[in-house]
Amino acid sequence: MLKALLLENVHPLSVEILAANGVEVVTRSGALDEQELIEALKGVHLLGIRSKTQVTAKVLESAKDLVAIGAFCIGTNQIDLKSAALQGVAVFNAPFSNTRSVVELAIGEIISLTRRLTERDKALHNGIWDKTAEGSHEVRGKTLGIIGYGNIGTQLSVLAENLGMSVVFYDTAEKLALGNAQRLTSMDELLKVSDIVTIHVDGRPGNAGLFGESEFSKMKPGAIFLNLSRGFVMDNSALRSAILSGHISGAAVDVFPVEPKKRGDQFESELRGLPNVILTPHVGGSTLEAQESIGEFVANKMKDYIRTGTTTLSVNLPNLALESTTGITRIAFLHRNTPGVLAAVNNTLAAFGTNIEGQLLATRGEIGYVVTDTDSSVDIEALEALKSMDQYIRIRVMPPAAPKN
Repeated sequence: MLKALLLENVHPLSVEILAANGVEVVTRSGALDEQELIEALKGVHLLGIRSKTQVTAKVLESAKDLVAIGAFCIGTNQIDLKSAALQGVAVFNAPFSNTRSVVELAIGEIISLTRRLTERDKALHNGIWDKTAEGSHEVRGKTLGIIGYGNIGTQLSVLAENLGMSVVFYDTAEKLALGNAQRLTSMDELLKVSDIVTIHVDGRPGNAGLFGESEFSKMKPGAIFLNLSRGFVMDNSALRSAILSGHISGAAVDVFPVEPKKRGDQFESELRGLPNVILTPHVGGSTLEAQESIGEFVANKMKDYIRTGTTTLSVNLPNLALESTTGITRIAFLHRNTPGVLAAVNNTLAAFGTNIEGQLLATRGEIGYVVTDTDSSVDIEALEALKSMDQYIRIRVMPPAAPKN
């Protein structure tokens, strides 16, 4: 029986989906450190995590039974994707399911910061009636600068225009501008014209240290800054200095370089206690609607992979969309992508009398994925011969019935 370990309070719907497909599911509320994860993954075939658990090369090398990892979030920078691929472990995430939740949080924070609602709220809680228009502005007519024009950035662009804002964006990739948004050729150009700057880049290593003292200094005096992307893209000390100097009038930060493992843990940051600064505990995508959608999406991706070998939207393996294995035996062969592998696979199967009904091949960088459907069970010696190939990474047979001798 396949076994799944789901960490960090993934949605209960994930448990239902996997259990309904014959998977034994174990859940834990928090994240695990490297050694804890190594121990916990013994005998585990499916791992579900969110953003806190780090799946390192050491973890992957130790997890001999692991077949797939589901990242129940957008980002996958917490997983060593290359090592996972070389171990034959498929990784799936939820690139779209919580984008609306992040966008709505950004819109709410933009309005809150431009109206200085944080300070008005604090004053009233302290018993002070601070009725004034000082420092408060409408968002209508303001220019929103979006750094990173992906799934979140584009949705934010559309909603911001509906509020009467002008939108400019910068992305290193060529992106189609939606509505009246304008693509700028450099981040410096964006910083110069934007009243509000918001970052929505992905977690690739090249984005580390993207925003620091130099970038804050180039922003318009009195501008507002938001980071709802990754903690390592921004220098928190530089933001603190910009807030205290008055150059930046407000900020909202949802992600941090070091984050506590679980709810209730102590949080430390140089951004605590600053005026007109909203700090949230990495909850951009944490709405009930988003978590349910993520849970359903990722669990179904993992289910499809173990049942049919489908790798559609896998972030580290070649993508193949495959139908049900009803009435056939399917051999899924992950291998290093070198010339001649497909011919070698077919010659090996032919040598053991295996009749091929259908076959698909896809490659992604140094990884190849050959899926072969046959009209009968597969000889054990044929599988052993495939495993002996220099390019071999992993073989799975579906349905997982005992091959013939």
